[in-house]
This record gives sequence, structure tokens and C-alpha cells, in this order.
Amino acid sequence: MATQMEKENKPFEDGQQDVGGTAPSGSAAFQSQYFVRDTAAGVITGAMAIPLSIGIAMMSDYPIKVGLATVVFACLVGWINAWFKPGNYIGTPGIAAGLAPVLALGVSTFGMENMAFCILMTAVMQAIIWKFNWQRYLLVAVPVYLVEGLLAGIGLKIFLKFSEFTYEIPAELVTETFWNASRIQMAAISAAGLGVFVFLFSKFKNTQPAIPYFALIIGGVIVAQFVSVPMITVADVPLELRIPLPTEGTTMLMLVYMFFFCAMLAIVDVIEQVMSNAAIEKIDPLKRKTNSNNSLFAIWIANFGSSFFGGMTNLDGLAKSTTNRLAGAITKFSVLIVGCVVCFFMLNPQFLDYLPKFALAAIMMFTGYKMIAGLVHVTHYGPYAMMLALFTGGLVYKVGIFEGMLIAMVVHGIIHFMVYTKHDNMPGKEVVKRYFSNLKRDSSSNLQ
Repeated sequence: MATQMEKENKPFEDGQQDVGGTAPSGSAAFQSQYFVRDTAAGVITGAMAIPLSIGIAMMSDYPIKVGLATVVFACLVGWINAWFKPGNYIGTPGIAAGLAPVLALGVSTFGMENMAFCILMTAVMQAIIWKFNWQRYLLVAVPVYLVEGLLAGIGLKIFLKFSEFTYEIPAELVTETFWNASRIQMAAISAAGLGVFVFLFSKFKNTQPAIPYFALIIGGVIVAQFVSVPMITVADVPLELRIPLPTEGTTMLMLVYMFFFCAMLAIVDVIEQVMSNAAIEKIDPLKRKTNSNNSLFAIWIANFGSSFFGGMTNLDGLAKSTTNRLAGAITKFSVLIVGCVVCFFMLNPQFLDYLPKFALAAIMMFTGYKMIAGLVHVTHYGPYAMMLALFTGGLVYKVGIFEGMLIAMVVHGIIHFMVYTKHDNMPGKEVVKRYFSNLKRDSSSNLQ
């Protein structure tokens, strides 16, 4: 007789699931016997997604409410897409920490008024990538270790940005002496909060990864009742539907720069999604196969739609997806519940004013650290890959995200060109021909 656990992990009747693990149409989006289980997982993951989304929106220089609205819309699109084109089965969409400084760069360069148009162009580029299934080539043309270096540089930016919150104090407590008693107390509280979060994460990361988030937020709210600490302020900005067009006075030169900026944003977004899908497939409770191109369909649709209310880019984040899986999710219905939870706080932003900045700082600093720690994966690719990743991370942090990525790719191309021409005595034409030949060959074995 089958155990209860076996019954819970068998969402399809015998004969309904094919050998490759692909679920029948619609079963990826909802199954009535898992309504309670998926609902509980969605509530837990949604609560965990709130502080992450707030921090990422702040890092992106976007209004917090706009960031939350993006998550809500992406969850709705992801759930609807699962009825027809399931990409993965437990992946949870949202705004990505890895793209936050990229969006902040866009805001500072083009202005918030032009960002909707940038997101629209990004979505169009991703639609082209989806249409021709070009995601197969991207991880070959842009090596994984270069992307890990990019994310490490961005992670360092996030870590240092939010570290400022760990010693920030209310304006009325500021004195001529920088490290006064109030600031020292704030730093001690922040250090304790971060320490508790890291301890709980190491203890529950493989069972209930949402626990450290709940503990830190609830603990932070309690501390704020007894100690004067800076709190998050959420501006209740209006969400208006507008056609995403460039503003008047936008020059042709700026449009060209926008094009290349959006190309980088689209490519990084796609690569992160492909990498996330590979990880989501490994943690899927039923070992169902993912389809990255179907995931890209949901991404570009969500990006396209969010551009009409000034939203951000999205993808299936690994942290939220892992929480969703460990909370018991089986189908994408849990994602719809995540969207509902986030939607509640989007419509009632006054409840977010109880969130202390030091608690948010601990979560985002840990997020930045995890992005930097991703460099450990690069060691499997050899010393050249590690050096290039470190070089890319340094450039991204010091020079800038767009410029750093571009320089790293040029350096990578030059090194390969020199290796082929000098070591193999190949003429330049043959080097280019060999590169595209390898690109076509390697893409056939890449993630689908």
C-alpha cells in the first residue's frame, strides 16, 4: 500500500504523465487535490517575497509599490502561462536582485519617465529570442562564469548599499559625533539581527527557508516598539496605464544607447532565467523537466505588460522558488497565491511602514553575499574562468555594469582569438568560422 507521502507526491493518475516527465495540459497550473498544499506554500512564499521585493525595488531606484505591482502581474502571467506552455512547475516569478543595479543605471541615465519604454524594448528583444529559441546560444556566446562574475559584482554593490542601513539612525538622534550611543546601539541591533538570520538560514535552509525571514521581520517589528529605529516608508504612488513611449526631447544618440542597454538587460534576464530553470528542475519534487523557452514566453509577456504601468523586469527567482518547493508546492497555483499575498500589501502599503530598515538590510546583505558566493561554482570551470569572473566582477563594481560587461566580453573574445591564431596558427577568418561552428554544436546540447 502506498504511503501518505507517496500519495501526496503523485499528482497525476497512472498513465497521465509521459516518460519525459511532462505533465498533461493544465495540470501544471492547478490540481484540486493539492489546493490546500499549494495555497499554504503560496502564503509562505508570498510573505517571504515581500521584504525581498521591497529591497530590490529600492536598489533599483523604483517606487516600492511599482515593484510589488510587477510581482503581482508576473505571478498572474506565470500562472496563466502554466495552463498552456508550462516552463517549470514550482518556479516563482518576481523582480530579480541581479537586475536591480542595472535598472538603477537605466533610471539615472534615461530618467524614470523613459524606463517604461526601455522595459518595452527589452520585452520585444526577449520575444525575438523566444520566437527563434535563441536562448540555446546565449549560454555559449556569454559563458556562465562571466555571468557569475557579473552577478558577484552586482552582489557587492547590493551588500555595500544596504550596509548603510545597519548604522542609520532617526534624524532626531543625529549628533555632531558620528558614532554616538544611538548609532552604536543601532549597529549592535543590526549585527544581532544579521547573525540570527544567518544562523536560522543555515539551520532551516533545507527544510523551511522562510523561517529566518519571518523571524527577522517579526523580531524587527517587536524591537521597533521599544527602540527608535528608522522604518521603511512606502510612497503610495498611483499606478496608471500609459503607452510606453520615449519622452519628448529624447535624442537619437540616447535611443541608440537605450537599445544597447535594453539588449544587455534582455540577455542577462534570459540567462538568469535559463540558469534558474536548471536549478528549479533539480529541486522539483517530481523531477519534471523544465522548458526554458516556455518560461521565456511568460517573461516577455509579463515584461511587455508591465511596461504599460511603469513596471520592472521579472524572472523566476531561485530563492523564492526554493522556498515554494520546500513549503510543499506541487503546481503553479501556489504562484497565484503568492501574487495575491503581494497584492494585499500593494493595495495596503501602510502595513509596510512597520518594517524596520535594519531588518531589510540584513535580508539584502545576505542576498548580496549569496550572489558573491556564486563564484564558488566557477571553480569547476578552471583557473581561466575564475580569473575572468573576478575580472568581470571587479569591472562591474568599479567601472559600471554595462561598461564592465562589455569590456569583459571584449577581453574574453580577444583572448580566444589570440589563442586560436597563435597556438593553432589559424587565420582570422577560420577563427570566426570555428567559433560559430562551435556555437551551433554546443547549443544543441544546451538547456532547452
